[in-house]
Amino acid sequence: MATTSPETSRPRPPWFTRGDLDGLFGLFVDNLLQLMLIVELGPLCGFSPEFVTARILPAAAVSILLGNLFYTWQARRLMRSSGRDDVTALPYGINTPALVAFIFFVMRPIHERTGDADLAWRCGLLACFLSGIIEMAGALVGGWVRRYTPRAALLSTLAGIAIAFIGLFFVFRLYAHPAIALPPALLILIVYAGRLRLPGRLPAGVAAIAVGTGLAWGLWMWDPAFFPETPAAFAPGLYLPLPALAEVVSVLFEPAGWRYLAVIVPMALFNVVGSLQNLESAEAAGDPYPTGSSLAVNGGGSMVAACLGSPFPTTLYIGHPAWKAMGARAGYSAVNGLLIAGLCLAGAVAGVQRVVPLEVTLGILLWIGITITAQAFEAVPRRHALAVAFGLVPALAAWSFEMVKNAVGAAGADPAAVAEGLRAQGVHLEGMIALNQGFLLTSMIYAAVLAHVVDRRFGAAAIWCLLAAALSMVGVIHAYTAWSPFGAMAEYGWAAAPGFGAGYLVAAAALLGFHLAGQSTGVPVDAVPGEHE
Repeated sequence: MATTSPETSRPRPPWFTRGDLDGLFGLFVDNLLQLMLIVELGPLCGFSPEFVTARILPAAAVSILLGNLFYTWQARRLMRSSGRDDVTALPYGINTPALVAFIFFVMRPIHERTGDADLAWRCGLLACFLSGIIEMAGALVGGWVRRYTPRAALLSTLAGIAIAFIGLFFVFRLYAHPAIALPPALLILIVYAGRLRLPGRLPAGVAAIAVGTGLAWGLWMWDPAFFPETPAAFAPGLYLPLPALAEVVSVLFEPAGWRYLAVIVPMALFNVVGSLQNLESAEAAGDPYPTGSSLAVNGGGSMVAACLGSPFPTTLYIGHPAWKAMGARAGYSAVNGLLIAGLCLAGAVAGVQRVVPLEVTLGILLWIGITITAQAFEAVPRRHALAVAFGLVPALAAWSFEMVKNAVGAAGADPAAVAEGLRAQGVHLEGMIALNQGFLLTSMIYAAVLAHVVDRRFGAAAIWCLLAAALSMVGVIHAYTAWSPFGAMAEYGWAAAPGFGAGYLVAAAALLGFHLAGQSTGVPVDAVPGEHE
């Protein structure tokens, strides 16, 4: 007699629910914002709007679609195996911090120095590809990274990018157009921070964009000066992705491609640990997903993107419990992937920007920046707040240098005269540049050292100082030969930054002395009883 397994006898869960509609709005707006940023920031790397539309966005579409379809399948599989219909798919899309980091610290500097947009693009592809490899290896190394790197070190690195290059960089543009940008930004902050519900359960991001777009067009009809400049005309059509593996391979043998490992490695490591934390968050919310396949597809999406022409990695998004609370299940992820892919393949993203000014979406970026920064302080033991704060310093220095060199370039001033004038005002540009060089690694090291010191783990802190000394001596951090409006010229080789190397060696020796003197207890002297570790 034929038997039926419990799994096959259960009714199939619905493909799409009312909660999926809420989740779709939120995830779609988030993904769309990343695409709009690529269109907006692409010219900084020498990419024409036509190149972004025809070459980069179709590749991004494939990587986003494949990931969303996989995580939809994964959620439905968990539904069938568990007999539950309240499983929520993992949210997924282009990684905002990595997008900003790869534009400002990999592709833009290459284009500014060489004027070669093709080289900048190919180096971006390599950065994305290597990031994907590291993410795929996360299942093997993720536990080791989490065990030996304090959480404060990883979160502080990301928080520095978030507050400086996502928050501060775009907030100026927001306040330059307050009539259309400030109301939606305040709506985002009020609803999200207050955990409020809008009528009809309308997602705050959708409501904010609707309010801002309505204001923009209403004011334009009164006075066209209120509407920001629109992007270049777009040409709708069918844009299919083209292979770019040869371009990735070609830059493997060019030193420019490997010069930015100080940016690539910290971002990839953060993505690995962040994805592991997102999986833990999903399991705590009741949705246990396998680590290996989840991380493999996460990294594989970035590698697919690079091999088809997109230099922007994809990742699991933080906030699974929030999507679950909306009632989202599995369908929202698949429909989001299809909609985003449709926009990209039809060349319609630039068209969206002609209707929805980027200014009205900047409140979402501001929210992302401040929440990532706040998380860095909230998700670590309270005593490690010192370490997080210390880790922000290099990122703020890097942002300051970005502002200085942009101003010098815009004014056509002499860099040497600017440096001398700033020094007379008490601003030592040399120190700013030194902190800027390899700042992601420096941020991680500084936060790790201070976290271990707070915990009286002086031996571990000494090891991190030795790492800083080694990286300084070979020029990965701090070293440069000259600077210009195109950035600082890195210097690689032995004794590239000997002053820094010597300073870190002295610190390592002192920490080792404390360790050998028996003062390393591994127990913080001011730990709060019952504090979460």
